Amino acid sequence: MSEHSYPPNPHHPTPPAVEPLTPLAAAQRRGTRTIAVANQKGGVGKTTTAINLATGLAACQQSVLLVDLDPQGNASTGLGVSKYETDVYDVLIGGAELGAMVCKTDIPGLEVAPASADLAGAEIELIEVENRESALRDALAPVLGRYDYVLIDCPPALGLLTINSLVAADSVLVPLQCEYFALEGLTRLMKSIELIRKAYNETLDIQGIVLTMHDGRNNLCRSVEADVRAYFGDRVYRTVIPRNVRLSEAPSFGKPALVYDLACAGAQAYARLAAEMLRREGAGPIGEAAQ
Repeated sequence: MSEHSYPPNPHHPTPPAVEPLTPLAAAQRRGTRTIAVANQKGGVGKTTTAINLATGLAACQQSVLLVDLDPQGNASTGLGVSKYETDVYDVLIGGAELGAMVCKTDIPGLEVAPASADLAGAEIELIEVENRESALRDALAPVLGRYDYVLIDCPPALGLLTINSLVAADSVLVPLQCEYFALEGLTRLMKSIELIRKAYNETLDIQGIVLTMHDGRNNLCRSVEADVRAYFGDRVYRTVIPRNVRLSEAPSFGKPALVYDLACAGAQAYARLAAEMLRREGAGPIGEAAQ
């Protein structure tokens, strides 16, 4: 292994007990997997992963809600959703019902809870809210039973919005660009996840790490991949996401890459990622067929 500095081992002693979910939320969560797509470093393909993984899961006949928690709103526009009356800000700050404001997309089985620039102010306004760390968890509780998967696209920072995502989630999917600075960001993220686990969400787990912007011709890229796989083992998905121009073009057309150009290498990689996730979790015939 190289001299890179890595995060503490994710296998840890059982943390102290935290306040449990309400019976309603616990009952509804049994049939729904809530996954935060998070990385404190920007530019690692986080939103691209959230959009295309959600599309891939929907294509595998899973019902999916994508919660856009990034004030930039790129997950919303990347799915062609640009006109809406209420957004996640109104849910977190204004008390709006999340189930009443989700928007359908052109992809059957995929809905989105959109975001606007107002969310940037939520970081400050949430400070005055009681139980501010669990605002998103409480908002999601009534709708969890509607979906097989809820994916949360987090902002690229560890503020109250990302904390809300980690408190609400069952697990965290980490998109990781194959470069040295991304490894440093992974170290900080793992420490943050450990803190959230101990303080607010004792069942929070690492769902997996997906390598993005991969270039097999690059020696550093191959070295980073080898180190990450050596340290995290099977937590790292076998599927890697290549650098791909079509992945970058798709959002400007308001479409995920799997709709914009299914044949491109990036879209095919996300289709494989969705199948691999379902296979790992034993979710239905698609997961079985992908073995």
